Amino acid sequence: MHSRIDRINELIKKNLAEIIQEEAEIPSGVFVTVTRVDTSRDLRYARVFLSVYPEKNFGKTIEMLEKKLYVLQGLLNKKLHMRPLPRIEFMADRTEAEADKIERILKKL
Repeated sequence: MHSRIDRINELIKKNLAEIIQEEAEIPSGVFVTVTRVDTSRDLRYARVFLSVYPEKNFGKTIEMLEKKLYVLQGLLNKKLHMRPLPRIEFMADRTEAEADKIERILKKL
């Protein structure tokens, strides 16, 4: 059974992934994935973990998303029917990049 916070995390993850895909103007050939969301117990903040492929575009992509944060937040707020509305903060999820790095090292051995 999922807790309320788990359901909210999934709701934010799903909706924000759609919003980023539709509204963020991500450059061609760059893929952004919302990998996980951690919402605070008081529902005031939501850390949104993002993965960017190719990894070399991570910095520019996060910078662009940060510039559009208020637009993205506004669109998310319209989709969420809850109070308070969590304020989103983008975080790096480098799990995939680290796994890829380890895989390349193992292949060299």
